[in-house]
Amino acid sequence: MKIPGERSLALAGRRFGLTVAAGIAAFSSTLHAQDASIPPPSRYVATEVPAAQIDAAIAGLDKLVEDVMARSGIPGLAVAVVRNDETVYARGFGQRRVDAEDAVDPDTVFLLASLSKPLGATVIASQVAKGLVEWDTPIARLLPWFVLSDPWVTEHVTIGDLYAHRSGLPDHAGDDLEDLGFDRREVLERLALLPLSPFRSTYAYTNFGLTAAAEGVAEVVGTSWERLSQDALYEPLGMTSTSSLNADFLERANRSSSHIPQGDGYVVADLRQPDAQSAAGGASSSVNDMAKWMALVLQDGKLGGQTFIDPDALIPAITAQMISSPSSSADARAGMYGFGFNVGIQPSGRVSIGHSGAFVLGASTTVSMIPSLGIGIVVLTNAPPVGAVEAIAVSFLDELQFGAPTRDWLAAFQRLIGPIMEPTGELVGVARPSAPEPHRDLDAYLGVYQNAYFGDLEILSFEGGLGLVVGPAGNVERLAHWNGDDFTYRPFDESGPKGTISRVSFEGFDASQAREVVVEHLNDIGFGRFAR
Repeated sequence: MKIPGERSLALAGRRFGLTVAAGIAAFSSTLHAQDASIPPPSRYVATEVPAAQIDAAIAGLDKLVEDVMARSGIPGLAVAVVRNDETVYARGFGQRRVDAEDAVDPDTVFLLASLSKPLGATVIASQVAKGLVEWDTPIARLLPWFVLSDPWVTEHVTIGDLYAHRSGLPDHAGDDLEDLGFDRREVLERLALLPLSPFRSTYAYTNFGLTAAAEGVAEVVGTSWERLSQDALYEPLGMTSTSSLNADFLERANRSSSHIPQGDGYVVADLRQPDAQSAAGGASSSVNDMAKWMALVLQDGKLGGQTFIDPDALIPAITAQMISSPSSSADARAGMYGFGFNVGIQPSGRVSIGHSGAFVLGASTTVSMIPSLGIGIVVLTNAPPVGAVEAIAVSFLDELQFGAPTRDWLAAFQRLIGPIMEPTGELVGVARPSAPEPHRDLDAYLGVYQNAYFGDLEILSFEGGLGLVVGPAGNVERLAHWNGDDFTYRPFDESGPKGTISRVSFEGFDASQAREVVVEHLNDIGFGRFAR
């Protein structure tokens, strides 16, 4: 067949109201329809990957993982690789707990953290396929009580908007409430108090925005999110070690404990309880189970050769819906987000999909899939984010596509991810004044202060000094005097890595009593001021 020149296509394009590019694309698509070996331009990749190169990358995984473990010092991890619809590699490394001899194996269950998002997006896709909802169904139709600060946005924000993080909610909206012990419903209701950025034109990663969308779908089905996930995905796929309920994770005989850094090593923590944001970060699974899910995604929703989820329902989730990180220069690739999935372009030109997850309190996970090669890798660990899981996955993808890693990925990701684990607070590393101003009589600070977002904050007598209590968890934080009417405490939660210092400032004294208190750790968006 003779292919017309560009000029001929341009003339044809003008005649039919098409651009040159559209004319070329339309013609190429016609060729593809006639001969599937000729890919359309959007799917053409210039770099071939020989089967032997894939085999070599898989064969080299043991050495790659052992090297990253030795350099990072993490206690344990598990890895699985899927090729089309088959698990071709699954192995555990290290210990489930640093204080026991139990080894990690491919059935060891880990907290998934934000790998819960793409997993949950698949659950949503299954309900879209059934016709119960659409990705563009407004949440207002599903959860009438869910309200945002702009009535128009409340009326129009959809499942897809919340799963693509484009609702306008601030970054990590509601996470601070979860840290304080508020439950799912309480967090979602208080999101109504937060200011919004421009709707559908601003990307900001929000666990609880996505959680609201999942809750809406579960409401339509008439069940809980945890039960829906089990019924719609985990049981049909045979994911017998997977759950979206933390109690199930804690009861597993073969589960990995979470760890936090201490000295030059790690200690068992098991502090994270993520049920409030179950759809966004509360699932747990093994690499053997996650491999079954990857096979489903890589096969466009097919299971055992049969359609399990209609591709028309799944494809929107795994394709770009929002720019998550704009290009920093003309020659830089942008980052994109689908509905619960990261979408990117590999240096080879191949599209990749996946996600990473992390808990400061002891989990780091990642999944990466290259659909054009039918390859996926999942890495689950029992330690906070240090770049190890990403280094393993990206090094493997390099081996797969180029025959060797293109750089020292562990070193690169340690520099990139390291700041996540750095303590926060303006007084970190600052020496206390050598001659601090004395504080007032402690009675001047005692009492209950309040704001609409966090609720009551109580300052009480505690261990001969002052204590601070805020949130349903009721934990008492001991305040240490810093200078004058300023005190400090050391929060340790998902928003405050170990070593964080929060200033607590009492202000507006009237009749020898403070009228207000500002808590730095709760003041990221200006909501940390409480009035008596």
